[in-house]
Amino acid sequence: MSEAPQQRQKPSEEFLFHGDRLVAYRDDGPVAQTLGRLSGGQLPPLLPLLVAAIVTGILLIAGVGGQTSPAIFAPVLALLLAGPASTHPHNGRLDWLVPPIMRAIEYGYISTLAFAHDVSKPLTYAFIGVLAYHHYDTVYRTRQRLWPAKWVFRAGLGWDGRLLIVAIATLAGELPITIAVLTVYLGLLFGIESVYTWTRTGTGKGIMVDLEDEGEAPGGTAAEQEEEAEAARAEAKAASEETV
Repeated sequence: MSEAPQQRQKPSEEFLFHGDRLVAYRDDGPVAQTLGRLSGGQLPPLLPLLVAAIVTGILLIAGVGGQTSPAIFAPVLALLLAGPASTHPHNGRLDWLVPPIMRAIEYGYISTLAFAHDVSKPLTYAFIGVLAYHHYDTVYRTRQRLWPAKWVFRAGLGWDGRLLIVAIATLAGELPITIAVLTVYLGLLFGIESVYTWTRTGTGKGIMVDLEDEGEAPGGTAAEQEEEAEAARAEAKAASEETV
């Protein structure tokens, strides 16, 4: 009887897995991760991020035309509010909202500044497309329990690093060339790493590999999983026949 409350309080494996996936979807860079370590993961993720999104939206609506517009400094505010929560468990009832809000801030900020500072529309769309591909690839990998290597997030600069670079480039009057360089760099990084990873892990053949330590995922191959399922069905059938 005394063990029942402890069992109810223990989170399920799927619950913990879902929380880990949300942390991966954040796409935090070195700066946000450092703030998260300094805060000890004490700050919950959703409420500060909502504040950052609202303030960023107000600043962007107010205008971003000049090089000294207050909206240019929105990434600093977003980082100070959302960065410390990067190490907090994302297992709250509404924490699934964190990644899409982050994407709205990142894509909205970059697009608004690019359009306001004469960056060509095709280049802007290409840059957003590269980022969207990276985020989609991360989501699809984790749904297959294939975790992206940590160095990919660091090399990709994270949402925080990318926004800070865009802000600094805007202040320096070099936003078009900066976005062009980032598009090429991140496109090659995410594209080559993604193709290499999916080829190496044998996707489509049931092979799942832990990208951090090259070990096999706990689920094993599809053939092994099918054998385990067949064995379970055979045991269930034998048990039912004994009961009859």
